[in-house]
Amino acid sequence: MQQPAGVSPHPRDSGTAATARLPDGDVPWDLSNAARPTAESRETVAAPLTDRLLRSWLRCRRRAWLDRHGPAEARRWSAHRALTLQDQLHSFQSLLPTRPSHGEAACRAGSEGVVGLRLRGAGPGGIRLEAHPPLLLRIDSPSRWGAHAYQPVLVRQGRHLTREHRLVLALWGRLLAAEQGAPVPQALVLAGTGSQLQQEVFKLGSGLQQQLEEVLPRLAQELEPGRQPPPLVNDRKKCTLCCWRSLCDREASAEGHLSEVSGIGGKRRDLLVSLGVTSLEQLAAADPEALAGALEEHGEQHRDVAAELVAQALVQASGEPRRRAPGDPLPELAAAPGVLLYDIESDPDARDDFLHGLLRLERRESGWPDASGAAKAPYLPLLALQEHGEERLWQRLSGLLEHYPDWPLLHYGETEAISLLRLAERQGATEAERARLRRRLIDVHQRLKRHWLLPVNSYGLKAVATWLGFRWSQRGVDGARCLLWWRQWRQDRHRAGVPPRRAAQPLERIFRYNRDDSLATWAVARWLLEAPEPAWTALADAPTPGPSPRPAPSTTPDPSTRPDPSSTPDPSSTPDPTPRP
Repeated sequence: MQQPAGVSPHPRDSGTAATARLPDGDVPWDLSNAARPTAESRETVAAPLTDRLLRSWLRCRRRAWLDRHGPAEARRWSAHRALTLQDQLHSFQSLLPTRPSHGEAACRAGSEGVVGLRLRGAGPGGIRLEAHPPLLLRIDSPSRWGAHAYQPVLVRQGRHLTREHRLVLALWGRLLAAEQGAPVPQALVLAGTGSQLQQEVFKLGSGLQQQLEEVLPRLAQELEPGRQPPPLVNDRKKCTLCCWRSLCDREASAEGHLSEVSGIGGKRRDLLVSLGVTSLEQLAAADPEALAGALEEHGEQHRDVAAELVAQALVQASGEPRRRAPGDPLPELAAAPGVLLYDIESDPDARDDFLHGLLRLERRESGWPDASGAAKAPYLPLLALQEHGEERLWQRLSGLLEHYPDWPLLHYGETEAISLLRLAERQGATEAERARLRRRLIDVHQRLKRHWLLPVNSYGLKAVATWLGFRWSQRGVDGARCLLWWRQWRQDRHRAGVPPRRAAQPLERIFRYNRDDSLATWAVARWLLEAPEPAWTALADAPTPGPSPRPAPSTTPDPSTRPDPSSTPDPSSTPDPTPRP
């Protein structure tokens, strides 16, 4: 479903230093400073404020406090961090034709690019400051090192410079100016790689330094020893990439934080708090009509969802699912001879759907297979290699779908449907062909939300399938980790000296993760098929849920029945896997 080249840190090495390999096998750039552990010094006296702390604080005040004072064992490694370093390295390689030099000696020698220079200085009120710019670029301007000076280089994520980017650049410029004895009037901002590399000159004006002067004392005050951590943020849906997420999740669940209620973001939480509703329990006990009336002045959209929010909070507080609409959630499966479970893995930044995975699940005389039966179903991974072209992918994918014309195509979320229909349109499929394809596509996520309220804080596949008892066979894997494996496989598969078995491992892990996502989708679909039909009541009716089915104790596939992913063929180098009659 659904973050520098060759970085593949171990998932338990939280924030460990990474050395990235150049694609052509040259000596690696040393990224030890850029990838050093994010846990700041636990010293209680005059610990410096760093650029990493400033960046964290601008994103989330609580995150900065945890970076300084949080328990190291609670920090979780993030694949998104490794992907960010990967993008940074690729951008630097596109900018500089040769490997940069290291430290102050390189600055004195006038190297074109310099890494590993630690900058120290003082801020307002004597606050100790420290920064580690990932790259300095030589410019023609006098400094204490000679007829040249340096400017910091930042790789931008996203389309625009954020306040976080600007203030970190301001800190780098301030400390670098003191270090080289010459002003730093501007910085260089990069985005993209290769021929698509974008370069932007960003001016470090006095107004930006004034903002930094205002921010640093506030940051220092909040990180003083003995202070309590800042409260949880309002909109915790934005915390998915944070290394402290699991710690904050536990606290949010324990205190009944409103952000734990599915459907409540930061703005809606602010509205509820202003009305005196400050916890999940209070929301569950609220009168839906009275709440709707109070929210109406803030917009009809808030009034319209009031009853649904109360019902969702009630379900989460009780731990019992509740039917919200009558009827069969999956009527298309009543007479279907089988289903194809469909899941895509993507690189969203490159707009590249690199894997289309299908699990072929045939209906038996006794009915649909259970979890152990589904675990034995044939898995058909179709790689979309750019060198093979999109036309070849469509031929293979459409051929497979045509071989099972009466089989519904089950997926979780809208991504697969949108991607497949756009692919069909680009490859010249007629409107009638696309309409038939559209009728086959069944979004299990949509059907679930239409018919049921579940005691989960998110209706994403991970949350729902885990609540049902499903377990992924690889711990801690997500779309970002899968993308990291994909980039590693593309780099290593043709690299001299890399054993074929080792080069194939990332791809095998991707297949295993993608297949597990399809099995998780089937776990949800099967629950929808087996859930009995209770007496239906509208959301605004009685404030207590009636008896509803609990999930089965476990729908986890028996590991002994899972095919060995190492035996899965590489679709890029094997015959077309489309089944033959």
